[in-house]
Amino acid sequence: MGAYINPIYPYKSPADLMSTPPQRKPLIVIGAGPVGLAAAIDARLQGLEVLVLDDDKTVSVGSRAVCYAKRSLEILDRLGIADQACNMGVSWNIGRTFLEEDEVYQFNLVPDAGHKRPGMINLQQYHVEEMLIARALELGADIRWQHKVTAVTREADHATLTVETPDGTFDIQADWLVVADGARSPVRRHLGLDIEGRVFQDRFLIADVIMKADYPAERWFWFDPPFHPNQSVLLHKQSNNVWRIDFQLGWDADPEEEKKPEKVIPRLQAMLGDERPFELEWVSIYTFQCRRMTDFRHGRVLFVGDAAHQVSPFGARGANSGFQDADDLMWKLGLVIKGQASEKLLDTYAHDRQFAADENIMNSTRSTDFITPKSRTSKTFRNQVLALAKHYPFARKLVNSGRLSMPSFLTESVLNTPDAEPFEGQMVPGAPMDDAPVQVKGQDAWLLDHVGKGFQVLWFVDAPPSPEVMAQLTDLSSACGRAPLRANVQPVQVSPLIVTPTPLNIPGMTSLVDTQGLVAKRYDARPGTAYLLRPDQHVLARWRQLDIAQLQAALARALGSHIGQA
Repeated sequence: MGAYINPIYPYKSPADLMSTPPQRKPLIVIGAGPVGLAAAIDARLQGLEVLVLDDDKTVSVGSRAVCYAKRSLEILDRLGIADQACNMGVSWNIGRTFLEEDEVYQFNLVPDAGHKRPGMINLQQYHVEEMLIARALELGADIRWQHKVTAVTREADHATLTVETPDGTFDIQADWLVVADGARSPVRRHLGLDIEGRVFQDRFLIADVIMKADYPAERWFWFDPPFHPNQSVLLHKQSNNVWRIDFQLGWDADPEEEKKPEKVIPRLQAMLGDERPFELEWVSIYTFQCRRMTDFRHGRVLFVGDAAHQVSPFGARGANSGFQDADDLMWKLGLVIKGQASEKLLDTYAHDRQFAADENIMNSTRSTDFITPKSRTSKTFRNQVLALAKHYPFARKLVNSGRLSMPSFLTESVLNTPDAEPFEGQMVPGAPMDDAPVQVKGQDAWLLDHVGKGFQVLWFVDAPPSPEVMAQLTDLSSACGRAPLRANVQPVQVSPLIVTPTPLNIPGMTSLVDTQGLVAKRYDARPGTAYLLRPDQHVLARWRQLDIAQLQAALARALGSHIGQA
């Protein structure tokens, strides 16, 4: 066993970026963490030039973000690294909660079969960053290490950055700037932008422990265990025999003292037993913060991930919500950069992801209040709930050892077209799409692997469409309902996906065979039902019968036509 050794990425002189007057780039991303890299990869998949600036020369230290939720894995599928991450990571669906030594509650993140990805994988952040860096470089992203952004000036149609490097300082301009520089965000502070919320008065110890153990790949959470009385403990398995253990310490704990090996090792021995050999890989002390910026968009400057919002780690909402930020932002920004939509479309990024941040902060705050009750009454209530949960199902719904990350249902997005007809199930306008098994050309496949490629129509049929409808479906570029903003710009296109219960030969169409009927079940579909899908795999609109005029109107709405020109 041995500790992970961070790779060192090569520094490149900025001579090609230095000029007077400053060079102008269409898109710059600040921060080569998971969220910034996801944004850069998405940009390259859309054919956009992107420059990534990072003040470091390696990946993160310590496991940091550990749990990657099913929705994040579906995003990483589209970005091209999910197979690699899942093969290295530890997949799990089951979580268990204990009071002292007794199990009082368990949950299953994916109780229904028929999904490609598990509820979670556990994988150290540094591994995920390595994969994202390799993928971004493969796609042609320009990543510059040891390029520290020391100042940003906002202008009406661009931002000017001052960048400090080992070879000197220079200015460079960006038509659009994506800020993903973390919770302490130097850019946010330099611009004097607010971030408001709550800091919880408690301290937790993170220990990454290298050891061989036969514990199952599950999330285990203890309240008041005998090896750490009157506090809580969380245990997760990661790759390469690394285990993540979180100990609640209390607000009065001295952070510097508690990080010392002579303090950490006895805690671990009390939990694991004196005879089990282990090695410390990383130790850190953290406090909870639940807060966000008032607005994620400031003209041409857009904030994503921890730079925009922070939540407590219980529930795994940090990196997961950051991936969803990038997923929401980049299809909109791509349309704007290409001249296919007004920049007012980006206001919906801020609106939708601020809504999601508020939802995450609410759930994270509730988890934190349950885990760390602030009064004797709250603690008595918490302990009674835990005691009852062992025997009574009603109490298990009240147990909150960290409501785990779930994707936000963007039902309030102004881009949605409301239902005009009744539907059952969860696939409402604004919902993140459910996955399901399908067959394509006789081969087993997954629904979500065939969506997320621009705007698409998912159309359920049980017979080949008529020649007239086929003619309309084969050329949906006119369905955008509005002209591009610039001359010589291709209108937004909509790609059709046909879902059938049995194989049908439909020339020129991608046909998904719903072999188990789960697509129709999860989407409450019958022959004729149609769904309009966003590029980030959220539902925009749905109808019981496909109508091209309604599709035109819904797509125009999805492009922000009703918001007005910038």
